[in-house]
Amino acid sequence: MPPEAALWIRGLTRAGLIFSLAVILLKMANVATSAYLRRLRVAKADNLRERKIATKIKYVEKIVDVMIVFVAIGIFLMGFDSFRRVGNSLLASAGLASLILGFAAQKSLGTLIAGLQVAFTQPIRIGDAVLVENEWGEIEEINLTYVVVRIWDLRRLVVPINYFLEKPFQNWTRTSADLVGAVLLPFDYSVPIDALRAELTRCLRASPLWDGKVNVLQVVDATDRALTVRALVSARNSGQTFDLRCEIREKLLCFVRSEYPAALPKSRFDAPGFREEHGMRMVADA
Repeated sequence: MPPEAALWIRGLTRAGLIFSLAVILLKMANVATSAYLRRLRVAKADNLRERKIATKIKYVEKIVDVMIVFVAIGIFLMGFDSFRRVGNSLLASAGLASLILGFAAQKSLGTLIAGLQVAFTQPIRIGDAVLVENEWGEIEEINLTYVVVRIWDLRRLVVPINYFLEKPFQNWTRTSADLVGAVLLPFDYSVPIDALRAELTRCLRASPLWDGKVNVLQVVDATDRALTVRALVSARNSGQTFDLRCEIREKLLCFVRSEYPAALPKSRFDAPGFREEHGMRMVADA
């Protein structure tokens, strides 16, 4: 066999072994992460601790994957004399090389450091309900350089990971998964508040979405046309809170429409002089 062919075969064999080992290590990291996350029971209602751990584990897994890929590529390239000579020359001029690489990779390294900071200080976690750029959604993925927010209508908002360290945003489940939701309804001044409060209690007790904590009904505003009634309710997570708000809004409106239709919002026009004048004419004509 010619020496050139033997060299190529040896190189291909070496590349295949390195590639296979890298794939095995990546699969092992993925299997280990998946097995650990399945034990966390992230899907349960009170899952704050589980989501904290899941966020760290998934981010560490991504870092390990990148390191495995880079090490495999480095081992493969160092098997060639040309690349080995380039490496030695770079080591000889380490000062200049580090300076050039520092300027070139400044933004990338800053992004990776920001990702580590997000993963371990955790201003956001996987599953958090957030309001970002006036869009409400849940944190679906935290990657090395960006975050994916699943918006309520199933769109995905991709946000640079630096955003969550440099700009303000709302995290509705920062300390707890349960939320308080508000339902605002306009009614006429004749609405019976006590009956409405009793109906809210009845609806909440009949709803499987209510967590039994918050049940409040108040008149929070009064204009020249109507009252504004606010019902406060609570549920175990953001999705159930939204569904419970819709349910209570529908049931309270149906209750007032069927039991107190006069209490629905209306516009009044009162002209005493006009009424008296036309009333007298009607009496005179009679």
